[in-house]
Amino acid sequence: MKNLKKTKLLILGSGPAGYTAAIYAARANLHPIIVTGNHIGGQLTKTFNIENWPGNFPNITGKKLMDQLYNHALYFNTSIINDTIIKIINFDKSPFIVEGNLFRYICNSIIIATGSYPKFLGLDSEKKFIGKGVSSCAVCDGFFYRDKVVAIIGGGNSAIEEALYLGEIASKVHLIHRKNNFTAEKILLKKLKILIKNNKIVLHTPYIVKEILGNNIGVTGIKIYSLSNKNVKILPLYGIFILIGTIPNSVLFKEILKLDKNGYIITNRDKLNNSCFTETNIPGIFAAGDVMDNTYRQAITSSATGCMAALDAQKFLNKNY
Repeated sequence: MKNLKKTKLLILGSGPAGYTAAIYAARANLHPIIVTGNHIGGQLTKTFNIENWPGNFPNITGKKLMDQLYNHALYFNTSIINDTIIKIINFDKSPFIVEGNLFRYICNSIIIATGSYPKFLGLDSEKKFIGKGVSSCAVCDGFFYRDKVVAIIGGGNSAIEEALYLGEIASKVHLIHRKNNFTAEKILLKKLKILIKNNKIVLHTPYIVKEILGNNIGVTGIKIYSLSNKNVKILPLYGIFILIGTIPNSVLFKEILKLDKNGYIITNRDKLNNSCFTETNIPGIFAAGDVMDNTYRQAITSSATGCMAALDAQKFLNKNY
């Protein structure tokens, strides 16, 4: 049997929700343990520049912000373990038991802050070229496409942010979106218009991707189809960045916790006059961040629900232990 780690509060995930939960829980002397998961710092580490985190931090990257939250959690003596939970041993009632690659954990309460992961198009040609020209992170892989032609697929904040980033690196960026309207913030769209005017970004709307083209070396182009006039374009390029949304990291809990149709964990946020906003259908188990938020999906709202989950867990522990 693996070595056992015991704690009052176990936090699964190391994004804004997980770190914030740890800060609040540690200050309440709950001595939390964070199990980081595979992606330390969460998806925000892929964001090149953050402009909407309160406090007006100039030119701060997602990774740097997550590093600061990590250090803040450490400052309050949070135990942070680089491990991934692979199995639920007991979620029936407290004490709960889960198993990671390295340790088995036993705790009186859990905050699930496992976040989400990128959604892909589902094309066979897309799967063929993942890692060979197809990516979901321009900040991670944009360097390889300096002065080359690339494409961005999507119309939300992430897609426009990555298009703006690549607009300063690539020779040309094709921005492909299935709708005429974008859901990204107006300030990002204003910056986008400038790069379109300067011919750094070429807009294709409303278009969908039909096929990703390439050879044994990697991507060579993309075939897109117009939803308005059925026109087909083949765009020669070297890199394709797909940013069409995310899927919650909740598969481990699907047979145990209540999830909505998209896989987001359901909490008491849907119940009026309930004082434990982040509690799941199992008392003592809470959820925070993108794994339970299908509406806002912002770093600051993830952080806020992490705070709420810590306060809810504290209330639960004070009442029961």
